[in-house]
Amino acid sequence: MAKDGNKADRKAEKAAQKAAEKALKLAAGGGKKGKGKAGAAPTAKAVVVSPLAPASFPDLPVIDGVEFAAGAAGVKYQGRTDVMLVRLAPGTAIAGAFTKSSTRAASILDCQAKLKGVPDNSTGAAIIVNSGNANAFTGAQGQKAVDTVTGAVAQALGVPVKRVFSSSTGVIGEPLPAARIAGIVDDLAGALDDEGIAAAARAIMTTDTFPKGASAEIKGDGGTIRIAGIAKGSGMIAPDMATMLVYIFTDAAIPAKLLQRMLSNQLDATFNAITVDSDTSTSDALILAATGKSAAKPITDMREKPARDFQAALQGVMLDLAKQVVMDGEGATKFVEVQVTGAMTQEDAHKVAMAVANSPLVKTAIAGEDANWGRVVMAVGKSGAQADRDKLSIRFGDMVLAEKGWRSPGYDEAEASAYMKQDRLVIGVDLGLGRFARTVWTCDLTHRYIDINADYRS
Repeated sequence: MAKDGNKADRKAEKAAQKAAEKALKLAAGGGKKGKGKAGAAPTAKAVVVSPLAPASFPDLPVIDGVEFAAGAAGVKYQGRTDVMLVRLAPGTAIAGAFTKSSTRAASILDCQAKLKGVPDNSTGAAIIVNSGNANAFTGAQGQKAVDTVTGAVAQALGVPVKRVFSSSTGVIGEPLPAARIAGIVDDLAGALDDEGIAAAARAIMTTDTFPKGASAEIKGDGGTIRIAGIAKGSGMIAPDMATMLVYIFTDAAIPAKLLQRMLSNQLDATFNAITVDSDTSTSDALILAATGKSAAKPITDMREKPARDFQAALQGVMLDLAKQVVMDGEGATKFVEVQVTGAMTQEDAHKVAMAVANSPLVKTAIAGEDANWGRVVMAVGKSGAQADRDKLSIRFGDMVLAEKGWRSPGYDEAEASAYMKQDRLVIGVDLGLGRFARTVWTCDLTHRYIDINADYRS
């Protein structure tokens, strides 16, 4: 890792600001590219950072074979970066996971098509992402917009268009201003930097209040393997893969099919275990790229220690990013872990956990710091899972509030209320019926969530 995280972050901020100023000038008609309506875009609203946000963006390691750039195309707002470009070295293996929404965006369909079949990693590759517009439910024009953007990237970087992956996030049902994005691609290509990941993380934000990053290092067979990832996500977050936009990079050498298996193995315990508002986006994507530039020997067997260590590190990065998304849930003031144990089946454990985590009544009680454990009882009952009143127990933190079909004899209202004032809470439900368990993460539901979403388009 870099020795001075603050210095690296300042460098990334400076580079992002410089690129944004140049791109904004072009978008406003100050150059040959980007002329037109971009100048009419409104100015970005001031952002109130989540009280659960980390103190600063983490010091992420440089991943050999990966370069980043961020710029402003005026997709929705002026005065902020809204496009990220990533260049990946020849030989990079790519895996992905995407939303299962039946109304998924054009970029999702395009990525899924490109990842089908026998992978060809011999050439370079690229990822381009815009915020402010989801390019979803845009008919045939959606694919044309994807082709415009990916075609511009392919030409600028000299890579096959089949190796250019795009993502879009933002308003649904509005035509993507593809020409604006394509118009700054050359400038982005000229600004690519292997230390530009922090600026890239900021460029993909929509209603996010802070950029999200995580990393890990492991000792491979013959060298160090590094992993670094960024994510965006704040609202419209519910399990159905991927629940947000996520981009993870590693210098490990792993064949594409094995990389895909490793990624798929980690989804259930990470990005499919979080919820903010129970709504699944049309544009959710997770792309994992392995450049093979590490000195460590290639990972080729899932049963060997290097593969097990890599999977554990990958899960750690994915879970870190997933939790940060919940901490940035729209209007969130409380980070909540829901632990379900003693279920008859794994499906029942999941049903109960999500019923609690998604309940508006539970979430508003948490927002109001009300120790209303009766709402948890309600959520268990409505979940559809097998439950027995007399075997059920509920706890907040270490406090058992209800057990054996009744309020616990040791229940202390004042103590429970004091616990609810914390900004990190644990709700435990033991069904007392079996051996299956499930843990998920959520946040409270405040009036700020309504404020953000009541005028999202306007």
